[in-house]
Amino acid sequence: MKKIIYIMLPLLLLGACKKDKDFTALNTNPKAFSIVPAASLFTQAERVLTNTITSSNVNLNIFRLITQQWNETTYTDEMRYDLATRAIPDGLWNTMYRDILNNMQLCAKNVPLDATISDGNVGKNDIAVADILQVYSWYYLITTFGDVPYSQAFDATKTFPKYDSAPVIMTDLVRRLNADIAALNTGLGSFGGADVIYSGNTTKWKTFANTLKLKMGITMADYDAAGAKIVVESAAAGTLFASNADNAKFSYLSSPPNTNPIWVDLVQSGRNDFGACKTIIDQMNATSDPRLSKYFTGVGGSGTTYSGAAPGIGAGFNTLSHVAVPITAQTFRGILLDYAETEFNLAEAGERGFSVPGTPALHYANAVTASITDWGGSALDAVTYLAQPSVAYATGTYKQKIGTQKWLALYNRGWDAYIEVRRLDFPVLPAPANPKSGFPNRFTYPVTETNVNGVQKDAAAAAIGGDKVETKLFFDKF
Repeated sequence: MKKIIYIMLPLLLLGACKKDKDFTALNTNPKAFSIVPAASLFTQAERVLTNTITSSNVNLNIFRLITQQWNETTYTDEMRYDLATRAIPDGLWNTMYRDILNNMQLCAKNVPLDATISDGNVGKNDIAVADILQVYSWYYLITTFGDVPYSQAFDATKTFPKYDSAPVIMTDLVRRLNADIAALNTGLGSFGGADVIYSGNTTKWKTFANTLKLKMGITMADYDAAGAKIVVESAAAGTLFASNADNAKFSYLSSPPNTNPIWVDLVQSGRNDFGACKTIIDQMNATSDPRLSKYFTGVGGSGTTYSGAAPGIGAGFNTLSHVAVPITAQTFRGILLDYAETEFNLAEAGERGFSVPGTPALHYANAVTASITDWGGSALDAVTYLAQPSVAYATGTYKQKIGTQKWLALYNRGWDAYIEVRRLDFPVLPAPANPKSGFPNRFTYPVTETNVNGVQKDAAAAAIGGDKVETKLFFDKF
């Protein structure tokens, strides 16, 4: 028996040595993707982006409160401009960089390596669409914080990335959009069903990109009128959103975790933290706004009496109008860009002397009508509403008319309302009770940036006029 073992031992050792040569293969999962599929990264980034824009979570998106569309019933810190207690700038910053921009960056990087994308021209479309949503995301970062890490943001060799000038970033974003528009081959698709917004329709994405360019050009108007004119006129020469059918909508599902974040915050949570703000209720009551019942419930379910709490003052939940029930449904859509704001932008472009088709008054009427009909009102409702002297375009200044009506049309899109209220200075929002600061013209840089990239953050703060909420950003000049 021992002889047999001795004879077999060299063979066993030889077999063991042979297996050692392939030992590393044991660490490879044959069923796993060698890279993350680009489509899955795109879907995730698209979902998180829309969630972030749509959310009402007080740790992330408090813009409906700042712009006095909503109010808080019990805890009024955010209405009073308290950004620090919940580290809201940190939450927003991290979500935008880590979960949205980083995923879009990886998505574009993985497209050429993804074996499921067999057509190189489709791959080029995928890269362009991913970049369009990156440009969109950067727009919100720079209009909220000012100068931010951009050119070195995803460079692994730059441990402490510099902050780039926001106006310089804006110029580069326009350049990128132009390149994406030129790169899109509308004869082919892109991400197909992985694209929840346009189902891979590249014609629609091209229109989206051009409409976003118009929006960015208008945002540039007060600090670079000549540059804004070029951008706006270039956009107007292309295809823009022409009806509510073009709106960039994200369709939520009825089952978590892919539900409308408003449902998550207001229904699934079981909390009664929000009601209407007096500022918007008073405005809508005064003009018999046909969207009032679409935005809010009547007090006590009356359907006739609407009431909001003064900004920063808590009120009993049952004494206020609440967010309208359809908005809190699990499947209620999120919107990234729409036709109404496009018409408002064209109206403003005309007033600024930019060469765009149509008159400012016509675009203004189109914008208001688009908003009312998109919320379920009729064209006749819009005609009646526009006939009121306080609404009609002929009365007041264009900034007052466009600013007020755009604020109303951007209901449930608080982040965009926040940008426009600062840029146009209308409507004039009253100070909340016991504010923690002046009106927050920007968000302060995250505490984490102070801790890990303090030198670069301090240089950026000095360049924009101080890391304070009252510091006005580049586009908010007047």
